[in-house]
Amino acid sequence: MERNKYPKAPTLHKTLMAHALTLAFGAMALAPTTSFSQTTNSLQRVEVTGSNIPRGDRETPSVVQVLTAEDLKSSGYTTVNEVLQNLTANGQGTLSKGFSGAFASGASGVSLRGLSLGGTLILVDGHRMAPYPLADDAQRSFVDISSIPFAAVERIEVLKDGASAVYGSDAIAGVINVILKKHVSGTNISAEAGTTQRGGGSTRSVSLSHGFGDMDSGNSGYIALEARHGDAVKLNQRSGDWTRFDWRPEGGLDLRPGARNDAVPSPRVSRPMLQAPGTSTADAANFVFLPGCTHAQWRASACQYENTWSQLQPETDNLNLVGRWNSKLGNDWDLRLTGSRFESRTLIANTQAAIPTGTFAGVTAIGLGQTPAVVGANPNFRVPANYPGNTLGVAANIRGAMPDFDTRHIDVKTVASRAAAELNGNVAGWDVDVATGYSKVETTQKFKGYIHFANLAAALNDLSNPFLLAGGNSQAMLNRVAPEVNNTTTSELTFVDAKASRELAQLDGGPLGVGVGYSYTYKKSYAPNATETSTGAMALPGAYSAGKETSNSVFVEVVAPVAKNLELGAALRHDKFDTYGNSTTPKVAFKFAPTKMFTVRGTAAWGFRAPGPSENGDAGSQFAFNTIRDPLLCPVSNANGTPNLTSGGNVPAFCNFNPTYLQTTSKTLEPEKSKSFTLGLILEPVAGWSTTLDYYKITIDGQIVSESSTPGYDPLQHIVRAAPQSVTFGDGRTGTSSIGPIQYATTGYVNAQATSTSGLEFETKYKFKLSTQSALTVGIQMSRMFDYIQTINGVPYNLAGTHGPTVVGGNTANPQNRAQFTLAYENGPWNVTSTTNYVGSYNLTDPSLHVDDCNTGATAYNAQFANHADVPSQYCTVGAFSSTNLSVKYKYSKDLTIRGAIVNLFDAAPPVDLNTYGGTGANGSSGGSGAPYNPSLHQAGAIGRFISIGLDYKF
Repeated sequence: MERNKYPKAPTLHKTLMAHALTLAFGAMALAPTTSFSQTTNSLQRVEVTGSNIPRGDRETPSVVQVLTAEDLKSSGYTTVNEVLQNLTANGQGTLSKGFSGAFASGASGVSLRGLSLGGTLILVDGHRMAPYPLADDAQRSFVDISSIPFAAVERIEVLKDGASAVYGSDAIAGVINVILKKHVSGTNISAEAGTTQRGGGSTRSVSLSHGFGDMDSGNSGYIALEARHGDAVKLNQRSGDWTRFDWRPEGGLDLRPGARNDAVPSPRVSRPMLQAPGTSTADAANFVFLPGCTHAQWRASACQYENTWSQLQPETDNLNLVGRWNSKLGNDWDLRLTGSRFESRTLIANTQAAIPTGTFAGVTAIGLGQTPAVVGANPNFRVPANYPGNTLGVAANIRGAMPDFDTRHIDVKTVASRAAAELNGNVAGWDVDVATGYSKVETTQKFKGYIHFANLAAALNDLSNPFLLAGGNSQAMLNRVAPEVNNTTTSELTFVDAKASRELAQLDGGPLGVGVGYSYTYKKSYAPNATETSTGAMALPGAYSAGKETSNSVFVEVVAPVAKNLELGAALRHDKFDTYGNSTTPKVAFKFAPTKMFTVRGTAAWGFRAPGPSENGDAGSQFAFNTIRDPLLCPVSNANGTPNLTSGGNVPAFCNFNPTYLQTTSKTLEPEKSKSFTLGLILEPVAGWSTTLDYYKITIDGQIVSESSTPGYDPLQHIVRAAPQSVTFGDGRTGTSSIGPIQYATTGYVNAQATSTSGLEFETKYKFKLSTQSALTVGIQMSRMFDYIQTINGVPYNLAGTHGPTVVGGNTANPQNRAQFTLAYENGPWNVTSTTNYVGSYNLTDPSLHVDDCNTGATAYNAQFANHADVPSQYCTVGAFSSTNLSVKYKYSKDLTIRGAIVNLFDAAPPVDLNTYGGTGANGSSGGSGAPYNPSLHQAGAIGRFISIGLDYKF
């Protein structure tokens, strides 16, 4: 396969590209007012995300949304993460901190156009940052937006267009450029506190910045410090349809912890109980119950207990430090030095600690540079006959929760350090900008409450000092059975960028501008598993990866106003990666303004996403997939083609089980390749009123997916077996299996999928002047997805308005409509802003997985209607959701501003979503079915009304 001829566009596209470049470079009738140099009559140039050439206006052929620091404050939110999650262009595959079960726990990311976190490039001050060490879905690299300090942001520019021709890999769906403050005057202090009306979620934050030096002389700098703490919000602090787990009134199941139902006939209860192995659950003589539940109550489903562990929002802490120095060196040369340290901590409460019972299949030990192996398999994970309180006279199986380990926690601490230097000036008429920088992200996970299986088994059988199932164990015993485990992962990035631009000639519409440049990037990822995972001692969540990547790139860009009302542009970039080869990506653009009130604009861009270390490095992860039957340890033995579970030749544990699936990497992967087209209108009928309407279409070919998700994948063709081991047969005997049981099934990555999406974006904004001191600004942003077509094995599936693709990014759903409506009123010292965020409805289906009806969608990942009852029609469509934020600011004096905000002013509740698995793990008895709401789209409803007050003081 050729790697150097990219992209494989149609001949017509190549011809158009050739003509565009010829016109841009050769037909001296082009180029907007774009140059770093300041001629006598030149306008002030501004740098706009998506171009290497500064320009005289911000309206480019590409769609760029700008959020200022004031916009962030007026939103009512207190974090960059919350603001970006509510972008109307943010879609399926987004990652929120409300998803506690994510591989990349403790982080947040944006998925523009719904094309996953890996398709959205995040920049800080126009440069790349080291990605979060833990990849999304253990596959895609991304930058954690929750670590970006709120108070240090000057503005955020969102480029809603393919930009690989300018920035290289990962900019398939667009770019988010977070621009930190360049200057600070005096000393500024801000403080804020808030809380939710329904309990939990209280926040406190303070920021302090101090500017020093003389900006007029060109030698100045500042230092800024920000600290923030947010309390957790627990599921049991909320009420409503979306929080309940007793669905019997609707014909469903009772999924409260401890409840007995068709899906969970033998639930865990709040205190352990013992059962004689191989006996009926109907006979009370087979059980020993600890205080708190009896056999009769258990059988009658009367031993429910409260879920105290599930979170809607984790506890968080942030401590951010930013410093900057600006210096004029003479001869129009400037030096900018920036350093930052963003420190965040997230305390995630996970599910209950589980007690293994009966035949324990062990843990698959995986790690860097080792061969996977199952460790700790135990055919009889039981307490001995003479265990304290065991009156059954035989070794007994264990059921129930563990009081001393009610909740498992993951304490995630991330430190993102960054240093950058930028030097710009003029050489022989070229405005030159050279930058270099280094960033490192270090994430440490502390796992608490996870069971060390061998230690627990030994402690249960140590009659001189047994582990007490009823609770009350010594701290030494707790440390032995559930030791705290630390694991540190790192990601590093070094970059060198050099670019130059100038005006080459005067065209009818202005000067022809050209920009050229070179970029070097080195990435290094080292994310090992915890030692306890690599040895198989404990089943800890997570994955491992390690890899290095070096890329060298050259690029050229031209902007040519060929006439007073016509601007043409073109860009070309060539990237060379040491991991797979080369990519060449072009882009062409135009902007035509026949009148001052009407402009047409459009772009055509090609792009790519290079395989990351989790895909082509040394990496692996474990996950659960389809339930299978081991054909050798559980052969068909009944006339109707089913196995006889009481047969002495069968091992019931392997007749219907979920094997471990081991995701591995593939060294032969090609990059994902994209084509992006936009066409839009800019309308400015009167001064102060601007309206844009833009159509987009993005197609990605060769998407990198797990081979296990392809139609032809058969896990039995990829299995690895252990050696024969002790098992329990269907007739109750214990013996050695005739063949080793399945340890795991391997699956690599393949370029086997295509996705195409198109839609329309509308934005209008107008400022009404009411009086000399008052004004009203109205703003509307709307995003309408026309289609989201995923092609698998040559078959297209339209997933717009459905829950698909459910296997990407936490099953976030794919609504077709999103909107934001803003009203801002200012009158003298007062400023009042209301912002309404709207998310459209969607259904429970996922045609790409042949989940084509409501009942199948509702039971694909959750158990509310696992008893095969028909799902009530009102839950087949997840209703539209809107929440309104109100922000009030009063400038008491020139130095003091008082502000307040109410997020989710009307306390709107989230709609019920019976498909998502990104909700809170709730039902300990069923292993963690989710609270039926979607945290990626409806988190504001789950948190409820949030009220805050703050002040800003300058001195």
